[in-house]
Amino acid sequence: AGIVAANRNNGIGVKGVADNVLIMSLRVVPDGDERDKDIALAIRYAVKMGAKVINMSFGKEFSPQKKFVDDAVKFAEAKDVLIVHAAGNDGKDIDHAENYPSNTLLDKTKVTSNWITVGASSEEENKNLPASFSNYGKKEVDVFAPGVSIYNLKPGNQYKENDGTSMASPMVTGVAALLRSYFPQLTAAQIKECICNSVEKYSKKVYLPEEGSKKKTKVRFNELSVSGGVVNAYNAVKLAEKMTSPTNN
Repeated sequence: AGIVAANRNNGIGVKGVADNVLIMSLRVVPDGDERDKDIALAIRYAVKMGAKVINMSFGKEFSPQKKFVDDAVKFAEAKDVLIVHAAGNDGKDIDHAENYPSNTLLDKTKVTSNWITVGASSEEENKNLPASFSNYGKKEVDVFAPGVSIYNLKPGNQYKENDGTSMASPMVTGVAALLRSYFPQLTAAQIKECICNSVEKYSKKVYLPEEGSKKKTKVRFNELSVSGGVVNAYNAVKLAEKMTSPTNN
């Protein structure tokens, strides 16, 4: 919530990505893996209560009741709600490793118009750009966003620095909330287009995130996600302005 929308004008602590947005906090994850029925019910509740963007900073490797979640995701798509999901912190290629919830449905079709999967990037624009723990995937991860040493709000009126795709996901959610508040005429699919088509591209070789591996494999950063880059709010706003220009259909 702090990453998305912490007060930008009070001179205290941190500034959220978006200003003037409302947060709906839903407790979905108990101690341990979240239940599929809880994910599905939370998505449906958020949609019915008017949410325009849903952040999901959780994930797991097994989904016994995936159809419940798939149906909820399709419900969100029908209601023009964007879903942003953390890619996970296992250093795995989720084009092949199981990672749920996902936008690949049980029938192997995809709900891609209203779903963004986010990997974590570091503050270093070099071979260490992808966070060492982040999941990745040329097909399954859409964008990367800052997820290392993120200083943010903590329960009890405190602050804490954290790493994880759970930090990267709300970075993208914040950009989506910013765009949906300033450009309400854009659909969820168009918001995704603005975010994914406006990333900061990086094509140099980087260390591949590999769980528990001491071997340093190098790959090109643009091979780790669909967009091949890191989210950029400024670029996304410029693209949204272009898309909503009166000269465009």
